[in-house]
Amino acid sequence: MPTKFFPSLRAMWLPLFVLSFLLTHCRSRQTTEQTRVTDSRQASPSTGQVSIRHAKGFSVEYLPGYKRVRIFNSSAADKDTATYVLIPRGAAKPTNLPVGQVIETPIRSLVTLSSMHIGLLSFLNAENVLVGVDNATYISSPQVTKRAAEGKIKEVGGDQTLNEEALIAMHPDLLMVSGSPTAQLNRYQTLTRAGVPVLINSEWLETTPLGRAEWVKLVAVLLDKEALVNQKFTEVETEYNRLTAMTKNVPKKPSLIAGMSYKDAWFVPYGDSYMAQFFRDAGSTYHWNDTKGQGGLGLSFEAVYPVALTADYWVNVGTAITKGDIVAQDVRYGDFKAFKTGQVFNYNKRVNKQGANDYWESGAVNAHLVLADLIKILHPDLLPEHKLVYYQRVK
Repeated sequence: MPTKFFPSLRAMWLPLFVLSFLLTHCRSRQTTEQTRVTDSRQASPSTGQVSIRHAKGFSVEYLPGYKRVRIFNSSAADKDTATYVLIPRGAAKPTNLPVGQVIETPIRSLVTLSSMHIGLLSFLNAENVLVGVDNATYISSPQVTKRAAEGKIKEVGGDQTLNEEALIAMHPDLLMVSGSPTAQLNRYQTLTRAGVPVLINSEWLETTPLGRAEWVKLVAVLLDKEALVNQKFTEVETEYNRLTAMTKNVPKKPSLIAGMSYKDAWFVPYGDSYMAQFFRDAGSTYHWNDTKGQGGLGLSFEAVYPVALTADYWVNVGTAITKGDIVAQDVRYGDFKAFKTGQVFNYNKRVNKQGANDYWESGAVNAHLVLADLIKILHPDLLPEHKLVYYQRVK
């Protein structure tokens, strides 16, 4: 009996020993990998990581020693991508970096060609990194306007008139432009070869308000402000969702039209567009809600006219401040029900003396405030205490 017992004991313990060794070895490798990731994050001033929940146009990955940002062209079948590699400022470049423009973070100086990007900086209390804009006249932010007047922010021209020599002399840490990855970077080869990274911001392609607002996380990643943006964006997201829930079961959803005719074409928001999503979330009935497309559907005045005659509300009427401004363009506008009942509203309440409209600057990132305005207009009883922020009645 003993001679049979010991061989069977060895046979039983040998697999257990091997299993124990493998588990210990795997745990050791896992711990090592976790340490590498932790070390990567400790090498940067950043605390926390961002996760992208609404935006479709970009992604952020946290990898050992660097962050990888990819910008997608959602409108193209081949999904063109621009890749950026973000490494901690002053740190040695990790080996085997992916192909892409290298940007040291946090960025200390930024030039932007879009006022919407200024709104993203303001949201993060980071206007001080801005050193260049396309045209300082069309800036709404008082802080940025003041810095421009003090000569701390230079004008570099628009996308078609960009002063590349001035930009190279400034040598900012980053130039941010609006566009999509499709062949866009080829236009900036002179700058990138001179050591000025160029980042494509495609927030305008997003089809939902929270998706567009979430691009503030991209700017936060460049500034190593992940912890701040997580806190502030969650507040926007929570409030937006709370407001949307308020309108889901309203007994009546008033009808609404948007825009005006311009050069014989009236571009109404497609049903899949950013603006149409606002209209749905605000609890309205939108005639073109089922149309497929993400921008504007071009129609004739005559095609919109019968719908506009009976619409309860009319919003986004160009630059009009008074009803006189509207009928001065076409007397037929005076036939609309909303015109007759005084239910015409425009998003130009925060236009400064230079003509800069803060709706296009801070409005995109503060989607909850835009939605609150629309709900106040359409369902005033739901938000009795809310004061319009971006919209005002056209009188």
